[in-house]
Amino acid sequence: MNVSFRQLRLFLALQESGSVSGAARSLHVTQPTASMQLREIADSVGLPLYEVIGRKVHLTPAGLDLAQTARAMVREWENFEQQVAAAKGLARGHLKVSVVSTAKYFVPRQLGRFCHKHPAIDVALEVLNRDGVVQRMRENLDDLYIMSMPPADLAVEGEVFMANPLVVIAASRHPLARTRGLALRGLADQRFILRERGSGTRMAVDRYLRAQRFAPDVRMELGSNEAIKEAVAGGLGLGVISQHALHGQAREHGVVVLDVQGFPIASQWSIVHLAGKRLSPIALAFRDHLLSQPR
Repeated sequence: MNVSFRQLRLFLALQESGSVSGAARSLHVTQPTASMQLREIADSVGLPLYEVIGRKVHLTPAGLDLAQTARAMVREWENFEQQVAAAKGLARGHLKVSVVSTAKYFVPRQLGRFCHKHPAIDVALEVLNRDGVVQRMRENLDDLYIMSMPPADLAVEGEVFMANPLVVIAASRHPLARTRGLALRGLADQRFILRERGSGTRMAVDRYLRAQRFAPDVRMELGSNEAIKEAVAGGLGLGVISQHALHGQAREHGVVVLDVQGFPIASQWSIVHLAGKRLSPIALAFRDHLLSQPR
């Protein structure tokens, strides 16, 4: 087979954009040129690599295998470029990080500090729910992943770098807002607003409440901390969220942290990657940057 490195990048752009026109824009070529190059790749492989259904590109099994191979080759080349840059005394290259949504409250600041030390680095940050981050990890799309609950069904390596305390919040005018030393059992008559099932926060909360044999009266399940804070501030019930979602404060935007026995629930943030993955120099530097921060 005779496929160029640039053609492999074009094929990856096709997978990521879902269209030939999107792939063409990514590599700054015309659509006819992109179509011709993609046909040349398929002819060289000798198998159909994609099909268009409803104006969206879907890769065939052979196409998926090619994309995985191409991604590994591109990543190895980028690692080599970074190693050469490091040998020349330079610090340049690309860093791709995916984080669960709650981590958006602190990861951009950490990235800002890191990029201040390494201004020539290009950073791509994906903020998704836990399922989205895990899916990207399965496909090995990023250098590093930040989450509180690494998947148990994947071989991963991870290190804890920061606490992630989970707290009970109520509306600022809630009758319990000023009560000290609340017993968890004393909240049995309260309605709760929790994160969606499958999120790291919900998994940690469910595990703790099961251990306490406490079954909350769940009024709503919401997919973001901001939505939970607004619902709690509106008097719809109590919430349990990461204290990072309150920017580390005890009150914010009409909500207040309740003093409940057994809370905060202990949880941690981990920086994770697939087991056996060879991290680039920049990814190693960012991991070390996070691990060096005060916990």
